Amino acid sequence: MASPGRKLAAGKETLHKSNSDPVRRIHRQYAKNRGGGGTPVSRCFLNLDGYSYVIVASPPEKKKDSAEESSAPPPPSSKNGQLSKQGSLTILRRSSSRTLSGRGPRNSSQSDVDAADAVDLLQDALPAVDTPESCEKAALRLRALLRHLQEGEVAVGVLQKNLQYAADVLDSIYVEENNRSETTKDRAITISLGPPTKKGRRPPLSAVALASRRHVGDEEDELSEVEPDAVPQEVREWLASTFTRQLNTSRRKTDEKPRFRSVANAIRAGIFVERIYRRLSSATFLQLPPEVTRILKSVDEWNFDVWRLQEASANTPLRCLAYELLNRYGLLHKFKMPPATLETFLTQVENGYCKYKNPYHNNVHAADVLQTMHYMLSQTGLMNWLNDVEILATLVAALIHDFEHTGTTNNFHVMSGSETAILYNDRAVLENHHICAAFRLLRAEEHNVLVNLSREEYREFRSLVIEMVLATDMSSHFQQIKAMKAMLALQDTSLDKSKALSLVLHCCDISHPSKNWVLHERWTTQLLEEFFRQGDKERELGLPYSPLCDRNNTLVAESQIGFIDFIVDPSLGVCGDLLDKVAALSVPPSTPTIAEEPHNEPGGPIKRPVRPGGVVGVEVRRPWQDCLAANKARWKERAMKDAEIRAEMALRNEKVNGESGEGEGEGDSPEDTIEEEEGEGAKGEASNEENGE
Repeated sequence: MASPGRKLAAGKETLHKSNSDPVRRIHRQYAKNRGGGGTPVSRCFLNLDGYSYVIVASPPEKKKDSAEESSAPPPPSSKNGQLSKQGSLTILRRSSSRTLSGRGPRNSSQSDVDAADAVDLLQDALPAVDTPESCEKAALRLRALLRHLQEGEVAVGVLQKNLQYAADVLDSIYVEENNRSETTKDRAITISLGPPTKKGRRPPLSAVALASRRHVGDEEDELSEVEPDAVPQEVREWLASTFTRQLNTSRRKTDEKPRFRSVANAIRAGIFVERIYRRLSSATFLQLPPEVTRILKSVDEWNFDVWRLQEASANTPLRCLAYELLNRYGLLHKFKMPPATLETFLTQVENGYCKYKNPYHNNVHAADVLQTMHYMLSQTGLMNWLNDVEILATLVAALIHDFEHTGTTNNFHVMSGSETAILYNDRAVLENHHICAAFRLLRAEEHNVLVNLSREEYREFRSLVIEMVLATDMSSHFQQIKAMKAMLALQDTSLDKSKALSLVLHCCDISHPSKNWVLHERWTTQLLEEFFRQGDKERELGLPYSPLCDRNNTLVAESQIGFIDFIVDPSLGVCGDLLDKVAALSVPPSTPTIAEEPHNEPGGPIKRPVRPGGVVGVEVRRPWQDCLAANKARWKERAMKDAEIRAEMALRNEKVNGESGEGEGEGDSPEDTIEEEEGEGAKGEASNEENGE
């Protein structure tokens, strides 16, 4: 029989030839257990390819007394009760978190930084994920990604490819460790140097193997320190589905819960990848200036100052506000909107509103309507009544409701015979154009933020957006109000969502008289300037002036009083009744309020408020009522002053012309003339809002 040293050398040589990689470090330790008259045992420790190997050589058993032989069980290599003349060779393999391809904790150094800078992220030749080199490659690539993300130079495709490779490496490590933990902490292979044992009989482990088992069991991974309550359930489920693999083995039952150590490994890896994802989001999504972020903290208020947002955002209020709201509602992650696509889409929408340089129907007006719609959704409980697609459609409808507005009314297009009027047969000319232009923009691949919607979701989305935007045509105002009143009068608890949302958007579109005086007065000035520009075009074309479009004969105060009394106040009253009924029908789920942070869990459901701040019992607060009353009172004061000024001017003109006596006998008095002009001004404002708003 050969000496134990030769057998160890032969075993080591065999292991070395079985792997293409050279042995990095070999450490031999021979220990002979001679105490207590035991059998001498020789051991050899090796570190090979990231694994620790223990090779144990046992010589043949010595002859025992007859009494001991009768009581002791047969050794592993016994056959028919006879002792083997051969010894045995046992090989133990275990992974070490301190030596496996540098997986242990390590301090970053300048060499690591240089190595990360030298990594080619576009390289396709990567080692297999189950090889020792893969862990080191993945670590280098992740450090390189962090370096590039700080400079904002990583393409989305490159990042996805490298993150996927790192996730595959982590998955491979987890599966390997899980397989070992399901069987034994160490994998012990006993190679008998004698005749084979009986079939179906498994030889017991040696004492060294059992001791090694206990040693590995004491070296639990640090990931077990992660507490389960530290991660939300939605994130835990996402991580489990992304970074774990269900193994169909006989050792694990399908209904058995995973070990917490396995979940902790997945959570720790997921947190690391999530940090990189957030870095990517902050680098690729729209970057909001600090002043814009501060202003947007008050976006839940009814009297939100969109003009301040325009100044702080360098005339991009719509783009900043749309991104903020889509992110707050979780729609960016819910519908997997590509960052670059979202950026170009919002930019093109904003450019479309600035196309004709309108004083009123521009990107600031669109941002104002979008913010007012957000108030209706979040502060009245309306969002609890809607699903995710309906919320997305509601926000997008507000976003594009006046897209590429020409700054003229529908009546002007019809009377001038414009190409747009001919295209849409003189019916809802502008509203049809807004919808058509917006969906044409979404058809382009570089602007299609709806690319990940299913066919059914897209049909629902498009149908709702079309109906809502068409309802902003003021020519259907009274019919719309009448139909909603009839619907609310019914005892039926059901409501038509599309009609309800259409009315809400319509009210948001004409809501500026219900904001505070500073905002409302500025909006009124901008709107009248746009009307006057249309009047100038009508004069050039030889067309009659539309109401409120003559610069020299427009009663501003009286027109606003009529607009509030006949249009805005009744509309918002019906809208408030609608929101009261919706609040009574919808039962808010017990989930947290919408977070103020600009990010939600990826792919998670939209956060809905438990009790919106604008709801008291089942009634919705109506902040617009006080503003309407205060603004109407101010316009009345201004109307009285304007009437006095016009009366004085009329008397002065009569004296200059020497016709005061004839005017008193034949014509109407100045007071009668003023009353007639006031009535015509109020009707003109309502009529022109039907075509312009």
